[in-house]
Amino acid sequence: MPSFISMLRRRDGASAVEFAIIAPVFIVGLLSMVGYAIYLSASASVQQMTEEAARAAVAGLSPQERQTLAQNAVALSMKNRAFIDPNRVVVTVSGQDTERYTIQVAYDSADLPIWSLFTYALPSSKMITRTSVMRVGGA
Repeated sequence: MPSFISMLRRRDGASAVEFAIIAPVFIVGLLSMVGYAIYLSASASVQQMTEEAARAAVAGLSPQERQTLAQNAVALSMKNRAFIDPNRVVVTVSGQDTERYTIQVAYDSADLPIWSLFTYALPSSKMITRTSVMRVGGA
């Protein structure tokens, strides 16, 4: 039977011990990056929908028509979005009495799977809101 001192000098299990120390940190870091990528993908989708709504609303001649065009553009755009639930998107067109109007798209991302896993690496608000300001008549 080997002595205790000879067991301390052996190196054949060093890689397993190093792996056991480093692996949890690596896995948590990797999963945090995946979670943040999902959040950024949803955020970029909301930004893109806002831009498409603004482009579509330029063609509107009245406030009601701008609102309808913006909502239709967002509805069409949502069909191709992986992390966007159409029931949680709100489109608002405001400030149409002045020479500029504001289009705001808000998305409640509370249903994304990342909020139940890694909330420490994500923003505190689950509401993703993007705004675009356009002149009446375009340009």
